[in-house]
Amino acid sequence: MDKKSVKEIKEEIENIEVNRYMEYIDFLRSDERKSVQNLALKLAKRLDKIRAEDDRLEKINSYENEGYSKGYLFIGGIDEAGRGPLAGPVVASVVVFEEDTKIVGIDDSKKLSEQKREELFDIIKDKAQDYGIGIVDNEEIDEINILNATYQAMKKAINCLKKTPDYLLVDAAHIPGINIDQNSIIKGDSKSISIAAASIIAKVTRDNIMYQYDRMYPEFGFKSHKGYGTKEHYEAIDEHGITPIHRKSFLKKYFK
Repeated sequence: MDKKSVKEIKEEIENIEVNRYMEYIDFLRSDERKSVQNLALKLAKRLDKIRAEDDRLEKINSYENEGYSKGYLFIGGIDEAGRGPLAGPVVASVVVFEEDTKIVGIDDSKKLSEQKREELFDIIKDKAQDYGIGIVDNEEIDEINILNATYQAMKKAINCLKKTPDYLLVDAAHIPGINIDQNSIIKGDSKSISIAAASIIAKVTRDNIMYQYDRMYPEFGFKSHKGYGTKEHYEAIDEHGITPIHRKSFLKKYFK
């Protein structure tokens, strides 16, 4: 190792397998060159991050593993996106993984960048045993209220599956009117891999819908705020009125 240049060592450690990190760290630490010792430190920090992520991925499989231990075989995680906005649909998703699925970086969609969500969106769909998406538009939200519309979107998502789950992990809710065992988990989108996956599928799907609406109604800025009640959005409503995709039940002051 001491015969190699620092540049050569940098290039080499970029391509080594994780199971060889400790071996390289020991080599690099024993090198007399300070710059090489610094590479050992960086590699050690990288290994710490990898181990921490491995531990986190074990933990976010715990609710699924508990379900398997109880005899359930087809476990779905379910979440929604878009309960709070003034415009657009509410979207729900349910995702079913095989036992002990690991996806590096998966987390509550709200904790991830848009780029990371889109990257994980394709990985989730590829790795999922099954997934479903349910969409309820603004008109139905106005008719049955947002809570019932959210439940309706979740039921639609479940009905899209090829096989009905025998156990559902639900983010902070209990879906009424379905004959499936459920476990409501507070902040489940950061505690369960299948709920986290569902939150990403729902969020990316809804964002893509809002991008389409942005092209239809460019003066409202849907691309930036996704229909939420930002200052920009309220100013656009004051100037242009409401669109066919706005939730009238969320904007009652405009209908006095």
